[in-house]
Amino acid sequence: MDNKYILQKIRQYFDGFVISYEEPHDLLTVTVKPSVINDLISYLKKEPEPGFAFLTDICGLHYPDSENQLGVVYHLHNMNNNMRIRIKTFVSKDNPVVPTITWIFSSANWMERETFDFYGIQFEGHPNLKRILNVEYLDFFPMRKEYALEDPTRDDKDNRYFGR
Repeated sequence: MDNKYILQKIRQYFDGFVISYEEPHDLLTVTVKPSVINDLISYLKKEPEPGFAFLTDICGLHYPDSENQLGVVYHLHNMNNNMRIRIKTFVSKDNPVVPTITWIFSSANWMERETFDFYGIQFEGHPNLKRILNVEYLDFFPMRKEYALEDPTRDDKDNRYFGR
């Protein structure tokens, strides 16, 4: 089993939902529409081949210059064949909703909560979606790239000394 075979299986069942794919550093990365994320991850876990039965990580993305600014990345691992796959899906900032996968992987519970906490992505159907690391009354999502890196009103910093 290799990346080509896994991609062939994914395209066989989910071809209309695959937006793109690539293999950076031999890691198969498939970008799909959010509506199919449950079915795809369930398929990748339950079928003997590909057999990705371990959820390594879920994390968020924010690309402020893109049409669909927010994304969710899922990393899955097949322990038997020591293979990994990365699944990406993107949503708009106006409607940041992705279906939960907690019914497929119970470990997704806290990972989805962390992604919600830092990026504001709603996981539809999540059993307890609330902030996990930040205070509940925080009215912004700290990992979004919506704020200047530095205070533009600072006058005590000379850019000549910082290579600018």
